[in-house]
Amino acid sequence: MSIQSTDVLVVGSGFGGAIPSYYLAAGGARVTILERGPRLTTEDFTHSLRLGTYNRIVDVIRGEGVAVVAGNCVGGGSVSYFAASFRAPAFIFERRGNVGRRIWPAALTRASLDPWYERVEEALPVTATDWQDVSFAGGVFAAACKRTGHTCNPVPVAVDTRKCTNCNWMLSGCRFDAKRSMLLNYLPAAEAHGATILPLHEVQAIRPSSAPGHRYAVTYTVLDADDYTCTLQTGTIHAKVVVLAAGAVGTPVILQRSALLLGGIPSAVGSYLSTNGDRVSIADISENKVGSLLDLSRSDGTYYQGLPIGRPITSATYDYLDSMAPEYSRFMLQQIYFPPITNVLAQTSNSPHWFGIPARDLRSRWKSWLTLLAMTEDDSEGTFSLIPPLTGSFTRLAPGLGLGTMTYHATVKTLSGWQKADNALRDILETDGLARVHPWSSDVAGCVTAHPLASARMGDDPATSALTSTNELRGHPGLFVTDGSAVPTSLTVNPSLTIAALAERATPAIIDRAVQTDTKVQYGAPLPTS
Repeated sequence: MSIQSTDVLVVGSGFGGAIPSYYLAAGGARVTILERGPRLTTEDFTHSLRLGTYNRIVDVIRGEGVAVVAGNCVGGGSVSYFAASFRAPAFIFERRGNVGRRIWPAALTRASLDPWYERVEEALPVTATDWQDVSFAGGVFAAACKRTGHTCNPVPVAVDTRKCTNCNWMLSGCRFDAKRSMLLNYLPAAEAHGATILPLHEVQAIRPSSAPGHRYAVTYTVLDADDYTCTLQTGTIHAKVVVLAAGAVGTPVILQRSALLLGGIPSAVGSYLSTNGDRVSIADISENKVGSLLDLSRSDGTYYQGLPIGRPITSATYDYLDSMAPEYSRFMLQQIYFPPITNVLAQTSNSPHWFGIPARDLRSRWKSWLTLLAMTEDDSEGTFSLIPPLTGSFTRLAPGLGLGTMTYHATVKTLSGWQKADNALRDILETDGLARVHPWSSDVAGCVTAHPLASARMGDDPATSALTSTNELRGHPGLFVTDGSAVPTSLTVNPSLTIAALAERATPAIIDRAVQTDTKVQYGAPLPTS
């Protein structure tokens, strides 16, 4: 009986999976990409919050003390991300965290990663925006920063601003092909060179292969497109090299389920989960004071009511990214927009609480909100415990909703970083009554993040890292991890560009390992074009 086989099997099709897939396929390898979510075209993305639309491609995965928002479709998180594209500050690569010594591999510094950042910025490409590209909400934040003695800047984005309609539906995918997701560059380029993408294929485990010339066998289930809890069939693909890019919530669970089959995995797998220090706040803006204090108003005479206008992320202050400041005190503050569905999560840590008449009054003013995201230096204190009892990396409760096995309880150091960010926002926005800031409360879903990292991280110390400096799983030649779980620490910036740059950097080592298995492949393909 014939077996399913490939040279390189890639699990996941977001930044971490799409990038090596392209170079491997363009270099001559047979590449198969397994994606647990569906495949949607531009026309399939809808501006709707009806069930069966956004929740087909986005999952909210609840754990103990944490909830993660994750992409679930071909293109992965690049389809639902807000496209803010930053290089991590140089000081991030020197972080010591709770291990008391440098966490990142010695071979990785900001300077050494810069050439790989440049490649991604050109391939997507990333646009350096100006003030005419900033939303009214972003402008209000910038004006408040200036009034209190702080700088604020337009945010670089992986968006074609000529095509962008400022519809603010980026969470649901871009129906105008303005957002530079993997659907527009690396993935079509990979397919043009023969790569095969199999959607609705959810990987379960990895084991040694018994097929001659192949190193690993990967088992999967095929999901029903209308009900992801239903399995249509199962299968196994044998591969010479495996690239895991199932996300920081998916990858560690696949490895944990595979531990006995593989003869053990590094102890750091499933430890050190970081939320990128994400901290969401709602500022309830005083409409009149936008006019009297900031001298701003919209063309119709309205002072603000600008929360839903424009792109989700357009301005940010870098004033708190001081390389000389102590660790856990550095952070970015960013204007951000969340779709109305997230208003139900507006539980805040100070009155009015999210119930009764005060809650109704607060929510009725949602157009006057200014939502903010702080990205701080957390302690990577999350862990993954029991493997889900059935299949997949979490237990699916309903479309778009799952129960994960991760636990995250913020340490004193993480809490101190959040408190510093809260205080900074109050200093900027509450001066003279411009707004009232309501920081996120963990009473609803714990910490909420769309930027999970570090759950199978790189490093030089085998005791505190799962991967070598070339993204290979320790003790398992030819098994690589290239998604957010490989990033060693929180970044104080949106992580997509760093994940992509690290995937670019890992690709030559993946190709070298493939060559060692007699795969006819070489590195050197040009950048894909959008």
